[in-house]
Amino acid sequence: MDDVERVERAMIAIRRRQTRRALAEDGVPGGQSFDVLDVIEAESEPTVSAIAAALAVDQPRASKLVAAAVADGLVMRVADQTDGRRSVLVLTDRGHELLDRVHERRRAAFDTAMNGWSPSERTEFARLLARFVEAMP
Repeated sequence: MDDVERVERAMIAIRRRQTRRALAEDGVPGGQSFDVLDVIEAESEPTVSAIAAALAVDQPRASKLVAAAVADGLVMRVADQTDGRRSVLVLTDRGHELLDRVHERRRAAFDTAMNGWSPSERTEFARLLARFVEAMP
């Protein structure tokens, strides 16, 4: 098995674990509903259109996901000050708290997976993984 095939297999294993939400916490919204929060956190001006594009779903599906996050008290719609026809999505305090908990849980899982790695191995892995992700189409 060559290196590229090993990377492919590893990426498939990661995707399968992500699909099963292996790092998800009981009682925490999951699936695409939670992915909305990740997108809002990453975007400079998150909108329903940005959610649709990031999650590769159509506009009606993105609207439903956003509506669910609003109903759960995780997101607010705020009128765009430059275009009154548009709403920008903003995390509520509850949304920020939830994301903080999830980040802590993910980081703890990654820390456990790298248990026994030297600091230089962790640094090199982080550097190479970031480079790999940036080069992906």
